[in-house]
Amino acid sequence: MIQVGGILETALHVEDLSRSSAFSSRIFGFQKLLKDERMVALNVADRDVLLLFLKGGSVEATPVPGGVIPPHGGSGKLHFAFSIASEDVEPSKGRLVSEGVPIESLVAWPRVGQSLSFRDPDGHLVELISPGSWSID
Repeated sequence: MIQVGGILETALHVEDLSRSSAFSSRIFGFQKLLKDERMVALNVADRDVLLLFLKGGSVEATPVPGGVIPPHGGSGKLHFAFSIASEDVEPSKGRLVSEGVPIESLVAWPRVGQSLSFRDPDGHLVELISPGSWSID
């Protein structure tokens, strides 16, 4: 068995790097770790990385100092979730509304957690979820 410590990176493929990066920075305050013509890496809570790849920008192998990043890609409207504190559910909802971001779903989970879902500029489903939604948190 390989022991893992978590998921370090989540990658989305987007139509417009500037638009998607600006959205994530405006809504969440994520800071850029790296930016080039094919991708932007954003710091999530000083422990995770949200990678935004320009659609078609990662279909070729990419040489980097020390090796090569294999080609990959993605399409469609994907889903990912960020964890938030229970007391941040209502303020998060208010922030989204004030930024003109429509909330698509609010769920009170049976175990006690809550989540709210909305779409990013590329239509990916973003979920903010509080502890107690899964038996692991």
